[in-house]
Amino acid sequence: MLSARDTVLLLTHSDDYYTVDRIAQEVSRRGARALRLDTETFPAELELTSALAGDGDEVSLRTAGGEVRGEQIRSVWLRRLLPPRPDAALEPGWREGCLRESQAALQGFLDGLEAAGCRFVNPFHADRAAQDKLHQLRRARALGLEVPRTLVTNDAARVRAFFAHVHGHMVAKMLTPLSHSMRGGQPFVYTSAIGPEDLEELEGLHHCPMVFQERLDKLRELRVAVVGGHCFVGAIDASRSVTGQVDWRRAGPDECPWERGELPVEVATRLVRLVADLGLVYGAADFIVTPEGRHVFLEVNPAGEWGMLEHELDLPIAAAFAEVLTAEGGSCPTRPFSQERPWLFSS
Repeated sequence: MLSARDTVLLLTHSDDYYTVDRIAQEVSRRGARALRLDTETFPAELELTSALAGDGDEVSLRTAGGEVRGEQIRSVWLRRLLPPRPDAALEPGWREGCLRESQAALQGFLDGLEAAGCRFVNPFHADRAAQDKLHQLRRARALGLEVPRTLVTNDAARVRAFFAHVHGHMVAKMLTPLSHSMRGGQPFVYTSAIGPEDLEELEGLHHCPMVFQERLDKLRELRVAVVGGHCFVGAIDASRSVTGQVDWRRAGPDECPWERGELPVEVATRLVRLVADLGLVYGAADFIVTPEGRHVFLEVNPAGEWGMLEHELDLPIAAAFAEVLTAEGGSCPTRPFSQERPWLFSS
């Protein structure tokens, strides 16, 4: 039985689909009200208020459907936070100022909800801090996860030396994503293999440093959705696709179908610990499984995609999110993952 805090905010954007709908359905099944907010519509279509007084604080929001007070909000799913879209008629100087003020007001509103006891998936500041990929790799290594040899630099000479050090088995990628949606249509940089010919064309590093990693032989790639201590594992054999061998996202939809995968118990345990140590409730982790059976950790994305795992493999990830978002109390409920089948949401 839910208390008066019966509203779950789903913060996303207008191009989002499927995952937000699945979580809304699961939240509703548990007797709570799922309220979707497309963050780029603030302030044009959404009114937020934060009030501080001697006798307490107040936060509220108003949509076309009416007003919701902070004390009605149980939890917040921070799926995506996109910048506001100021009115195009504003002069450029005013537009920039309105954008900064709107972003600051939205962050203050979320901070007020967190101070009032709302659960966040993920906590705002932990989510931002966890996007530091080098910090992730260092922490993962400290916990006993294997990580690839990695270089982040804008120094072309260091890239060439690293290329020789890994015997020419090297890939390049970015530290941060450029896209915000499964739908695509936005700038995107794939992980790419680097050959000797590429070492003479590194001038772009002066404008943008990149990540360079040892390229490992793959048996499979894993996407692991970790929700409140549960591991849901999808596997893909990217070797079936010529274009998808380095980055499975390049492959066509029929070339590399998702299959249910598994993690060794010790790897799953360390991964769950990593997500918790980063202050996260949710993270989407990527692994390479080598032909020798080594599980090599690549990264964990605090807002990584998981819809394809639920859609294609029928993994109950949205249900796991809803359990966390509608649970009573201030801490997130966790149950041990199944050692035999770690994708199962154990009862």
